Amino acid sequence: MAVLRRSYGDILLPLVLPGLITTGVFSFITAWNDFLYANVIMQQQDRWTLSVWMFGFQTNTGTDYGGLMAASTIFALPVVIFFLLVQKRIVSGLTAGAVKG
Repeated sequence: MAVLRRSYGDILLPLVLPGLITTGVFSFITAWNDFLYANVIMQQQDRWTLSVWMFGFQTNTGTDYGGLMAASTIFALPVVIFFLLVQKRIVSGLTAGAVKG
């Protein structure tokens, strides 16, 4: 009797891959949108993240809404493109195990 030897990668990886991708996407979005940590730690302007740089559009005399909205659009584009690329994996990762059958 031949014993089939299957590795964990052959059995478990296809099952957990959608969940890992979903976790990775949410972690990327959280890290991309991090403001507080970057604002407290970064003191030099040449090292600011985009969210801290956009905070600079608000001054004591007012807010440059045109520049802020343009920067916000550019800031959101990588996340939207990344989400569109992995959308099917996110849906399958969120619904994996939710439906019996």
